[in-house]
Amino acid sequence: MPAGNQRNRQFALAAADLTAAVGFWPLWTRLGWNDILYRYRRSTLGPFWSTVNIAITVIALGLVYSQIFKLPVAQLMPYVCAGLIAWGFISSVMLDAGSLFSGSESYIKQIRLPYLLYVCRFVFGKVALVAHDLPIYVVLLLYFQIWPGAVALCAIPGLVLLVINAAFASLTIGMASARFRDIPRILASLAQILFLVTPIIWTPDLLGPQSYLAQANPFFHLIEIVRAPLLGVLPSALTLWVTLAITAINGLVASCLFLRFRARIAYWI
Repeated sequence: MPAGNQRNRQFALAAADLTAAVGFWPLWTRLGWNDILYRYRRSTLGPFWSTVNIAITVIALGLVYSQIFKLPVAQLMPYVCAGLIAWGFISSVMLDAGSLFSGSESYIKQIRLPYLLYVCRFVFGKVALVAHDLPIYVVLLLYFQIWPGAVALCAIPGLVLLVINAAFASLTIGMASARFRDIPRILASLAQILFLVTPIIWTPDLLGPQSYLAQANPFFHLIEIVRAPLLGVLPSALTLWVTLAITAINGLVASCLFLRFRARIAYWI
């Protein structure tokens, strides 16, 4: 088959996969919710254990680090809360996407379903957990009597960009991890380092003249695109452009890998 015809066929199959996956939305929403229930089966609070964990972490870090950094608790605690919610979404995608396809081996080998359905299922589950964590931020606003104003609505498109990046990144990580099983372990180690070097529980201005180190961290901008509006501040133009650039790169990498290796997923898992 000529190379041009083969590329056209690969593109047509990928497009059909995407169309079919969107059409199966009742299935992947149900499967995504079942994944959450399965993870927290037989527990009293169920998915709200994630909420409790975030709440305790925010309170502990807010109280301690406000003394270390000499910042008001009312300023640092909402900052930490918004940062942890955004980081929790990003890190969970990094840590769990490795099993995107390998963890669905029984489905893939027995039922003919579009591969992108598993991506939608995965991302839906992560978004559902974020929805459980957002009330913590609302409680903090009420407690400290803080009102971010209408700027907070800008967090919605920021969250949409995060979800799009999560879909692209999970597809890339899922395919790569199906082929190379060491990748999830590498990402687990990387996530720990990123948490420490990214301004999540500390502010960039604490770096002083070296604050450019925070600006050079792409994960800072992925967090800030959501956190800044929640704190009543518009994201900077740099944050917006970096986030859009990351989205474009993620989309290009995921698309190229999916077009090239889509047919091999079933053999890799």
